[in-house]
Amino acid sequence: MGGSGDAAADGRDEATVSDPSDDSEGPDESIGEAFAEDPSDAISLLGHFYRGQMDRVTAWRGRLDQTSYWAVTIIAALLTWVFSSANNPHYLLLIGMGALVVFLAVETRRYRAYDVWRERVRLLEQDLFAELFDPDRDISHPDWRRRISEDLRNPAVKTPLFTAFSRRLRRIYYPLSLVLLAAWVARVTVFQPKQSWRATASVLSVPGTAVVAGVAVFYLAATAAVVYGLVRRSGGEFHERESTDPWRE
Repeated sequence: MGGSGDAAADGRDEATVSDPSDDSEGPDESIGEAFAEDPSDAISLLGHFYRGQMDRVTAWRGRLDQTSYWAVTIIAALLTWVFSSANNPHYLLLIGMGALVVFLAVETRRYRAYDVWRERVRLLEQDLFAELFDPDRDISHPDWRRRISEDLRNPAVKTPLFTAFSRRLRRIYYPLSLVLLAAWVARVTVFQPKQSWRATASVLSVPGTAVVAGVAVFYLAATAAVVYGLVRRSGGEFHERESTDPWRE
């Protein structure tokens, strides 16, 4: 009797676990579809989603700016110290050029992450809010909901590494590096008028000619990256308005 009772209990337990007719988990599995079919719920969730994405955009934008601030601060400190005395070595400006490359690498990585959230926000602004304010115009991306859905399921970086590198170089670090170049040229020429530039440009046992050649190669590569970014330039966050634009009136 005990054996048959245990068998019956095991049967009831198995039926409870594996009964295919038990659909208690069904509503949870399609809860997103249920919200999508209710306009009031969908609008409320869209508002929360937009604010959440904007918060991420703001946070990553702050990280980008923080990297740029550190780069500017360090370059300013180097320029002040190098030109404070003729005995201070000029190669600290070369070290500053290397530091800019490090900051650029960090900012490139942060920019790629920032662009993930920015792209989602721009899709909402271009294809949802823009149509809300002007429903007579066609939306920019008819498949915007599918694109956001796929990106939420499988988040992916959208900006190629070299493209992000070129953008940050062109907008921030190339001008800073030109300031360093001008300061370095002045430091090894005008600041030391009694010596030839070959002598003043030398670093320890490295002759000045080799140092100048290395700096020239560095800036040629940076210029090539900037030109590549200009040629392959894609749509950014802002653009110039035409002179006939109503916003200018």
